[in-house]
Amino acid sequence: MTALSVLDLVPVRQGLTPREALQESAALAQHAEALGYTRFWVAEHHNMEGIASAATAVVIGHIAGHTSTIRVGAGGIMLPNHAPLIIAEQFGTLASLFPNRIDLGLGRAPGTDRATLRALRREAMAAESFPDDVLELQAFLAPAEPGQMIRAVPGAGTEVPLWILGSSLYGAQLAALLGLPYAFASHFAPDALEQAMAIYRERFKPSQQLARSYAVAAANVVVADSDEEARRLFTSVQMRFVGMVRNELGLLTPPIDDIETYWTPTEKIHASRMLTCSFVGAPQTVERQLRDFVAHTGIDELIVASAIFDQRAKFRSFELIKGLSF
Repeated sequence: MTALSVLDLVPVRQGLTPREALQESAALAQHAEALGYTRFWVAEHHNMEGIASAATAVVIGHIAGHTSTIRVGAGGIMLPNHAPLIIAEQFGTLASLFPNRIDLGLGRAPGTDRATLRALRREAMAAESFPDDVLELQAFLAPAEPGQMIRAVPGAGTEVPLWILGSSLYGAQLAALLGLPYAFASHFAPDALEQAMAIYRERFKPSQQLARSYAVAAANVVVADSDEEARRLFTSVQMRFVGMVRNELGLLTPPIDDIETYWTPTEKIHASRMLTCSFVGAPQTVERQLRDFVAHTGIDELIVASAIFDQRAKFRSFELIKGLSF
């Protein structure tokens, strides 16, 4: 049985405030915990009106504080935006407050545009030091060495599990080299999924953290009582991806009856390509799709993104997903 987890971007729905979006995310985490999902991740994005997870460590504390058993973490922290010591202190604090429940996924991309990157006081070239920054962060989270001059307090000795995130071959190669679990962002950038997974498994070197490779893929999954209703709910996701094509990253919008009236033929091509790893329909439909996906990719865990507009429909979707066998 494939492990199941949740990737929530804390979407701000049309008509709601970021405060309400954060409350909804906590409620979804409680629901996922009750259903038996493995982990609940949020991700760092900046300058996006429709995403309320910019202060990612703070959001993780909020989610962890409203749950008791589910693992909570970052999927991920964009490490080039931060000093490794700061992240070690933040996640060391989270690990001290919520022992054995915190994950730290690390991404190399800035998670924003160049203008916002400047506002973050980071240089575009900061990504070039990503492997060294990962090792520095890992060292800060390890038990302090005698005479170590700079320590993360809290942080040292917490050994928060690190993950490498990616949507290209780079992250797969680094995760394999460092012996870390790997999560692929196939929910929006699926093109290199198969090749990245193959490279990761072939080149994996066991480490103190991980004895064998462990691969996760993200997918958009929307399940409802009928194929028709699921496809309608999915139009909110499709419109969000059209917004990426148009460079209009606004609030999450309600579903519509016919997506063909919304996008142009060119927008349809681009959005549909990004949404290749999307599984939409009634339970029996999605179960077949997910069985094929897991068999084809060989993943150890599926992390589900589901930007459904209606909260009740989203809760229902996660209930139905958890009942599937794949």
